[in-house]
Amino acid sequence: MSVTINGEKYTTLSDYMNNETKVSKAEKAQIEFETALIGKLIEAREAKGLSQRDLAELSGLKQPAIARLESMRSTPKIDTLFKVLNSLGYTLSIVPVEHEPKPLANS
Repeated sequence: MSVTINGEKYTTLSDYMNNETKVSKAEKAQIEFETALIGKLIEAREAKGLSQRDLAELSGLKQPAIARLESMRSTPKIDTLFKVLNSLGYTLSIVPVEHEPKPLANS
């Protein structure tokens, strides 16, 4: 199956994501980061046997806010992310990248 977007044919999301005229390296890196982060958050919630409602109660948020965060319909502020992760027994940390960082500004 393929889809046509603005007159261009794409077979997969990967085709679109790898087209640097459509998605810059910086945008792709951000999307990959957000996807991985939210994926880990969902895994942690499910591993603890918590529903979105349970997590909302533990973190002081409303269930629809958790749903928007998990579906990536909203980008959480740092304090919101901290509340959610802390409720799951996690935190954020800054660690060195495994490869030599490349400039993303003009990508």
